[in-house]
Amino acid sequence: MGASYYQFCPVAKAMELLDERWTLLIVRELLSGSEHFNEVRRGVPRMSPTLLSKRLNQLVRAGVLDKKDDRYVLTSAGEELRPVVEALAVWGVRWIGELGDQDLDPKLLLWDMCRNIAPGAVPDGRTVILFDFPDVAPRTRHWWLVTTPGTADLCDMDPGHEVSVTVTTGLRHLIGIWRGDLTWDTALRTDVLRIQGPEPLRRTLPTWFALAPYATVPRPAG
Repeated sequence: MGASYYQFCPVAKAMELLDERWTLLIVRELLSGSEHFNEVRRGVPRMSPTLLSKRLNQLVRAGVLDKKDDRYVLTSAGEELRPVVEALAVWGVRWIGELGDQDLDPKLLLWDMCRNIAPGAVPDGRTVILFDFPDVAPRTRHWWLVTTPGTADLCDMDPGHEVSVTVTTGLRHLIGIWRGDLTWDTALRTDVLRIQGPEPLRRTLPTWFALAPYATVPRPAG
């Protein structure tokens, strides 16, 4: 087919904007609630700040985003990409198969968990959850999630507060829980995950996190 066909094909025109590397991941971050530059960057940590700024500006010029002071806000056109991104997530869970070791990133996992804390689920006051991943490099083994009702902050350095509860597990196992491949109950029963702390916190911690939206997607047989 000639070039003239692609000039009038809506799929081709859409892909001119969306098929550049990182673009749909940036849109996913914005759909997940990120609005500020540093929030978006936390969701795409392998992307350079310069390239992220360039992609955000492209999306603004294309009418997918509005920039309001230091916030990036999806327009109606951007919001219409939600089912596209959700469908890609469902397809990926169903058909991509097991993640490779290079895909396992504690920061990305915990950032996703941080912004999916179930409303009203965490205890009153400040709660500090220490995540300990013995199977990853020492510099990324420990992470602290500091929560209060309505707020959550992820730290890769000790924030200096007393730890309320500790979760010790392999990174792949916690990703499996988040993706819906493994349940909290099974992980605890088979001892691939341990929760240490006061009994009320140990018992309720699994209920503090709403699983990823695609966690309930049925997998193909075999």
